[in-house]
Amino acid sequence: TLRIFSNLISLQCEQIIQHLNHRIPGVNTVELCQRIQTSGIELNVGDLSKIANIVSFLFSTAARNHLSTEELITTLGNAVSVLPKHAVQVIRHVWNEQGKSISESQAARNMATVGQFVDIKWKLGVAMSSDTCRSLKYPYVMVTLTVADPSGQITDKSFEMTIPQFKNFFRQFKEMAAVLETV
Repeated sequence: TLRIFSNLISLQCEQIIQHLNHRIPGVNTVELCQRIQTSGIELNVGDLSKIANIVSFLFSTAARNHLSTEELITTLGNAVSVLPKHAVQVIRHVWNEQGKSISESQAARNMATVGQFVDIKWKLGVAMSSDTCRSLKYPYVMVTLTVADPSGQITDKSFEMTIPQFKNFFRQFKEMAAVLETV
């Protein structure tokens, strides 16, 4: 299980580097955490997200300041005292292999302060009844947005809209499309 855990931490570090190089929108820690838990290792999504945020910050800082591997590992040790030794070794290995690939572009130096859109899913539903009303027949649209926050963590944001709210939402998208046509 130690080797499986090391492989999954390595995968997370590689995804962080890809994110910093703007090749992928973010790191899906929920999916990675499920894979870790399936391998029999107890780790929650919150802890894995914290590790991903710290490693992402350290990788981008190390690239910007041209830190050596040892300087990066020392900084990592100061930031995360509870990180297992084998995880630190994996991070060191990934940084040695791929750290230099992190782009030095202005975009990589100044990570965005807003999230990035990844995907949208929607469905139309009808609430038939509730404990207070036997016959609702209330239509609604459920929307799930998948976004990558500025640190690269991929999350789903879900919300429901009434039909009038959806029509307003749709009208605003049509207005944006019309403006984009003029660009």
